[in-house]
This record gives sequence, structure tokens and C-alpha cells, in this order.
Amino acid sequence: MISKRFNILARKNEILRITIDQYIKNVTPVSSALIARECPLDLSSATVRNILAELEEEGYLTHPHTSAGRVPTQSGYRFYVDNFINEIQLLESEKKRIKDEYERETLEMESLLEKTSRVLSDMTHYTSIVSVDGWDHKLFCGGTNFVTGYLDYQDVKMDIKRIKNILAALDEKERLLEVINRDLVKKIDIFIGREMECSDIDDCSLVVSRFKFHQGPSGRIAVLGPTRMDYNKVVSALDYFSNLIGELL
Repeated sequence: MISKRFNILARKNEILRITIDQYIKNVTPVSSALIARECPLDLSSATVRNILAELEEEGYLTHPHTSAGRVPTQSGYRFYVDNFINEIQLLESEKKRIKDEYERETLEMESLLEKTSRVLSDMTHYTSIVSVDGWDHKLFCGGTNFVTGYLDYQDVKMDIKRIKNILAALDEKERLLEVINRDLVKKIDIFIGREMECSDIDDCSLVVSRFKFHQGPSGRIAVLGPTRMDYNKVVSALDYFSNLIGELL
């Protein structure tokens, strides 16, 4: 009986993982037929539809009125982050490209942090934020131009309003620092949507990591992106950058 319950739960978790993976990849509602093709468990579309209905009832998925496909909710993303994130290793070519950016010139601390925010945002295609403990109201932001690509709604007027709200939040440095400087449970923590307790960016996710200079202050480095961000890539990039910063100064 325990084994049967476990198999049912494992099957449901696999369907949820595939749904979110596909949504992050394609940014379009995910159909049961697509999941049935991607699923290694050899399930019929009818079985997949039943499982999707259960996941929607439990609050992990929803579906737009105009589509039969499913999209993740913030609860779905939270379950995904807590259970399915596998930190990937950056390719050696990516690491070399990043280090080459820093070796072009000798950088003072402020220039280093400004460059870090730019290189990180270029790599992830999300907005990056760097702060230093004790430097009140001083933030280094890169990639604010990527904000326009965060939203996946069909309501143009609502899109424009949300983009304005995100840009306003990025401009209000004191509020942003409150979010970034929260106590972190892990070296890298992930805040999804409403978990940030900042209504202007509650359609986004924030991934935050600590860094520490060998001789000097510590700080936070973060990536702000859509809730459908590529969490594996962002976590891996932040882990690499937070270690690299400490080595450079």
C-alpha cells in the first residue's frame, strides 16, 4: 500500500516537473498531449489530464480561459524550486568568457561591482542587482532592459502597467534593499512572487546570494526575473559569480 501511494505521488510529481519545465522553455500553456510525449512513464493523454486536474485542484497549476493547456502558479514554482532544482555547472567556455571580461582592465571595487551586474545580466538575460553591506542606498543594477520580456500575459495594458511597476521598484532602492537584505536560510535563497512582500514585483522571482571579499566588506548579489525564469541556470550563475567576486579583490 505504501509503495502504491509512493508511485502515485512520484507520478504526479513527474507530471508537475515536466509541465513547469516545458512552460519555462516555451512560455505557452502546456497540453496533456505534450506531457504524455515527454513523460518517461508511458501514460495516456487521458491519465495525464486526470493528474493535471488534480494538480490544478491542489493549487500548483492553472489554465488560461482561452486554452486547455496548463501554466504553473506561484505555489507550483515553489514546489518546483524546493524539489527539482539541480544546480548545473557552467561550461568552461562560459567561465572563460566571464573571467576575460574582468581581465581586460584593473578594476576598483565600484567598477568591479558595476561590471558584475552587467556581465551577470548579459549571461542570464534577467536584471541583476549587487549591494554591499554598509553602503546605504547604493545599488548596482544591470539588465533593466530585459524587464519587458518578463511578462507572458495577453492583456497589453496590464503588461505595460506591470512593467512600469517593476521599473519603479528597481528605482526605489530602499525598498529593494529591504528585500535583498533579508536573512538568508541558505547561501542562495529564492523568493517567488508574493514571498517578496513587494506588490510592485509580485509577478517576479528573486534569487539572492551572499558574497564576501577576501579583504573588505560582504554583500548580496541577486537576479530578478519572471517567475518562469530558468532557476537552474540562475542558481548556478549566482554561485559562480559570488565566489568569483571574492577572488577578484
